[in-house]
Formats: sequence, structure tokens, C-alpha cells
Amino acid sequence: MHPAGVQVIDLGDTTLMPGMIDAHVHLFLHPGAEDLQTVEESVPQRTIQATLAARDDLMGGFTAERDMGTEGAGSADTAVRNSINRGLIPGPRLRISGNAVDILGGHEDARGYNPEQHVLSNATYANNIEQIVTVIREQFKEGADFIKMYETGTDSLRDGKFSTPYQFSEAELAAAVQEAARVGKRVAVHATGEPGTHYAVEAGVESVDHAFQLSDDTMRLMREKQIPAVPTFTIIEYFADHANTPAAGQRERQMLDFHAQEFHKQLAAGVPMAVGSDVGPFPHGTQARELVLMVKYGMTPLAALQADLLNGAKLLGWEAQIGALKPGYFADVIAVQGNPLQDISATEHVAFVMKGGVVYKGAR
Repeated sequence: MHPAGVQVIDLGDTTLMPGMIDAHVHLFLHPGAEDLQTVEESVPQRTIQATLAARDDLMGGFTAERDMGTEGAGSADTAVRNSINRGLIPGPRLRISGNAVDILGGHEDARGYNPEQHVLSNATYANNIEQIVTVIREQFKEGADFIKMYETGTDSLRDGKFSTPYQFSEAELAAAVQEAARVGKRVAVHATGEPGTHYAVEAGVESVDHAFQLSDDTMRLMREKQIPAVPTFTIIEYFADHANTPAAGQRERQMLDFHAQEFHKQLAAGVPMAVGSDVGPFPHGTQARELVLMVKYGMTPLAALQADLLNGAKLLGWEAQIGALKPGYFADVIAVQGNPLQDISATEHVAFVMKGGVVYKGAR
């Protein structure tokens, strides 16, 4: 029996589930030369492309996302988020970070260019605590929901040994976390290895994104503090499969293999996981591949879905609002072909998308 006047949608032999959550996306990036697109394409052009990326992610079944930096487009993501919220354009619910924060000569700085051309960094410089606080205040003024900081890079894997220099000291990260907390917000980090990952966890960040290498002590702290790792396997796989040279592809494949081995250790240590794909350099709307890879590298389908839906909802600050089909939650519902508890790749075959009670894909 159904209440009078309701619409009944028959989706046939599909599995209904909550809309998926991607905790690490880049709406302002697309496949191609990442360094060049941020220099050659104007912010208006990139913003238009970001609206198309948001639509593609929604159609791929992702009804909530955390955008981890516009990569040189400043606070243009504020307009994208607000336009989605106002119903002007289709897209996921968004938590945005504006331009990420970096140091001079750091991971996202414009290295390798003619210095006399003064090519700008893809992130905003902050080289000491005073500058960090100023940048954070500016980011929040312009609409950011959280702060994204680059804590490590460039990464190196030689003879099975991983290394990466840290960028911000523990004291600097702690100052960032404290300043964000002053207004009820948090800090996430790009952090691939030690000691930067440990500094970030000690400082109390909300997530450690990439997390190629974590020491035993860092894993213990993450378990105790319930700070999730966000593995981002898909981007490494994509770079390996689309490298410019065989040698570059081999390096990416070795990094992926190393990351998978470390992921096993992290799971065994009880490190919480969230699902983030780093989509942008690979096509938007295809990032359910991340769930497939997390299962391939050691999680059960159920655990991967829990990492996505439960931990993702908590990480994005929408706990008890998204990630489950329950009364009182947002009506973010998708249907997939097959049973993802038996075959996680069913999440790559989305037949129906509803966000906030509005149908965007499938039966209308």
C-alpha cells in the first residue's frame, strides 16, 4: 500500500542504495596536461568545465563530494557550490576548500618553468604561522568550508624505499588546525608519507589524503583519534595506464604496488578509511573505480561501502543526514545494476540518481 498521490517508480531488478560520496575530487581539473591546463585556461573557462564535471559526478551516482582545491582557480568553487545549492545547476552536495595552501617551492608550486615568467603556483603560499593564519582567514572569507594543505611532496620510491619531504612543521599544522577550529571548521592534508603524515595526525587534521606510507605510531594515532586515510588508488592507476613513456608508467605502477602493500598494513592496524578518488585528471563520473580498487587491495565490499557511506558522511560533516536510507535523512538515492555486496563493480553501473528528492537520472 502506498499513500494517496505518491509517485511510484519501478526500477526493476536493481539495487537501491544511498548516493555515493567521494571525499577527494577536483572539479576544476580534467584529463590532459594538468600543469598546462591550470596556466593556459582562464578561470571562467575552468569554472564552466567544473559545472560540467559536477554534473558528470552526480550522474555517476555521487551525490556528495569534498572538492580538494581548485588548483589555481581561487575561490571559484564557491560559485559552483552555491549554484548547486540554489538549484541552478545539477551537481553533488559540496564541501569546498577554495585554493589549497602550499609553501614556496612546494608540491604545487610552478617548478620547471622559466623563472623570469613568474608562473603562479596552483596553491596559495603560506610560509610561516602568521601567513598560514592570514591565508586561512582569507579562504573562509571567500567561502571555503574547510582548508586543504599540501604537507608532502615530491614523492620518491627507490629500491622499495619511499621518501617525501614535509612542507609544514607540526607547530605550523597545529596553528592551522587551531585557526580553523576557531570558526568550527577543519583542515585536511595531502600527505603521502613520514614524517609529514605524523605531523598532520598529531596536529589533529580531519583526514590524511593519499597516505602511501604511515608509520606504526601514525597508524595507532589515526585509529585512536579516528582520523581516516583516503587512499586515492584510482588516480595512480590512471597515471600508470596513461603515462607518456613506458618508464614513467613503470614508476607509477611501482608506486601503486607499494601503496597497495602499505594499505594492507593500514587495514590490519585498524586505520579508518574513507573513499576519495582524486578524480579530475581522469574522467569525472567514473570514480566508482576507487571502490573496486579498495576491494581489490584488501577490503570486503561491505567494508568499502561503509568507508564510503558512513565514514564519508562523517568526514564531510553530514553525519545522520547522508550515507543511509533512513527517515529524516536527505533523499539521496541511487540504483545500481547488480548487488554491490557481492560484486562491488556494480557501483560503476548506476541506473538511477535522486538527490534531495529530485530525480536526475533514470525513471522520471
